[in-house]
Amino acid sequence: MTAIYDFKVKDAKGFEKNLEEYRGKVLLIVNTASRCGFTKQYAGLEELYKNYREKGLEILGFPSNQFGGQEPGSDEEIQNFCSLTFNTTFPVLAKIDVKGKNAHPLFQYLSDKARGVLGSKAIKWNFTKFLVDRNGTVVSRFASTVTPDGLEKDIKNLL
Repeated sequence: MTAIYDFKVKDAKGFEKNLEEYRGKVLLIVNTASRCGFTKQYAGLEELYKNYREKGLEILGFPSNQFGGQEPGSDEEIQNFCSLTFNTTFPVLAKIDVKGKNAHPLFQYLSDKARGVLGSKAIKWNFTKFLVDRNGTVVSRFASTVTPDGLEKDIKNLL
């Protein structure tokens, strides 16, 4: 049986990162983009991270260029953008596919465990968010239009 902690991803420098290191944490996993109308959500995500990291929240950003070509940069360019524009301190990992036949297995799993509108597995746009509890259970999926401050109550309930 697959669990969230079974997945490995790559960080922005190409090094493998095992999600096992987040066992016991509340995770907010987000597919991101630097040139999207929702890009300003980076600021709200960073605010959540600063406010709740010490209580056990981890945010993982996964850039994807699958929605309107809104994340065309290299991993290094994405890191620079996030750092310089939003002072992000939460991990923004390597760019990946989050939908389709080449979707990373983590996003296949997330999409299966927390379906969208009308039971859809497909991620519809940038800044779709998945909330995972301390036991590794995917508990919620939030559309791009749900801002980070709109997640605060759900996050606090899991912390």
